[in-house]
Amino acid sequence: MIKNFDIIIVGGGAAGFFTAINIAEKNPKLKIAILERGKEVLSKVRVSGGGRCNVTHACFEPNELVKFYPRGEKELRGPFHQFCSGDTIEWFEKHGVELKIEDDGRMFPVSNSSQTIIDCFLEATGKLGIKVLTGQSVQSIFKAENHWKIDTQDTNYATEKLVLATGSNPKIWEMLQTQGHAIVSPVPSLFTFNIKDPRIKELPGVAAQVTVHVKDTKLESTGPLLITHWGMSGPAILKLSAWGARTLFDKNYQFTIFVNWLNDVDTEDAEKILKDLKQEHAKKAVSKKSPFDFPNRLWESLVLASAIEAETKWADLSKIQLQNLASQLTKATFQVNGKSTFKEEFVTAGGIDLKEINFKTMESKLHQNLYFAGEIVNIDAITGGFNFQNAWTSGFILANNI
Repeated sequence: MIKNFDIIIVGGGAAGFFTAINIAEKNPKLKIAILERGKEVLSKVRVSGGGRCNVTHACFEPNELVKFYPRGEKELRGPFHQFCSGDTIEWFEKHGVELKIEDDGRMFPVSNSSQTIIDCFLEATGKLGIKVLTGQSVQSIFKAENHWKIDTQDTNYATEKLVLATGSNPKIWEMLQTQGHAIVSPVPSLFTFNIKDPRIKELPGVAAQVTVHVKDTKLESTGPLLITHWGMSGPAILKLSAWGARTLFDKNYQFTIFVNWLNDVDTEDAEKILKDLKQEHAKKAVSKKSPFDFPNRLWESLVLASAIEAETKWADLSKIQLQNLASQLTKATFQVNGKSTFKEEFVTAGGIDLKEINFKTMESKLHQNLYFAGEIVNIDAITGGFNFQNAWTSGFILANNI
């Protein structure tokens, strides 16, 4: 027996629910179903932002917002002019969820709980009569004359319009390949660097504002860096991992980075600053107090790494020692051996080739009545609410079009 719907959305995550709700609100007559392979819907929403759900980012200018997307920058410009972060805030307010802005621009529900977002979506789907069907793992998708057929392990479905919002699901990507779609092979994005180095071994928890550069590439990133038990993390590293997702994958996550602990001061200027400090603090021990805007423990570690004894006074520093220290401060070299996933925020670079999607409608250019929302396409962003914003925007545009 075949179950018929006007619209079927495969994927019970953020993009799938947002799309379904927006379609139903604009046309309540349509018969809509969401198919989710797991036992639970919205599981990624539940864990995102440490269980608080980082809904979007307080960047309200489309041309600025696109700069947070290593893949999709060009394609999202038009969509963001239709539905941007400000529209997201308004949408959630209308649905009874108030958002707040944190110092770093990330936006969360005032409740500080992702459950608020989940409840909002479940309440809306219930009210609008959208069928939410769990335990429906899609086995095949194919096109018959003027409709789509979807078979799960126990049910056959037919629909006029099909929306795929399955995120990074290799099985669905394979099915799309058999339909002629090109898939950009997936590689991890948003990860931390594994580094074993005596200079940072005793410093987990120490943070500094830095510039990081990957040797023999154009990859560079500025921002807070956090030293961890396994190496380095923090926004500067995560940004680098997102922009360098392909390059670092090709290097098998074995590469060298240069860290400038003084952020934008070059080696020559650092040497001048250190010479001035030598005059000023002649009688004081070099290692005792950091003259820069980062913790004493890090300063002490860099001093010792520059072949300067702990008790050495500023006045006694040789020219070579000064040069060593300037070098450790502005271009410290670290060897990266492998990566670790950043919290639960598992993001993948890869997906449906962007050339095969009409970004005015989010419809496939190859097949009529086949639509895509969220991370199933080759779009991903750095951490901070941007991946969710892509889900809301693509879902909204698609819903408007349908």
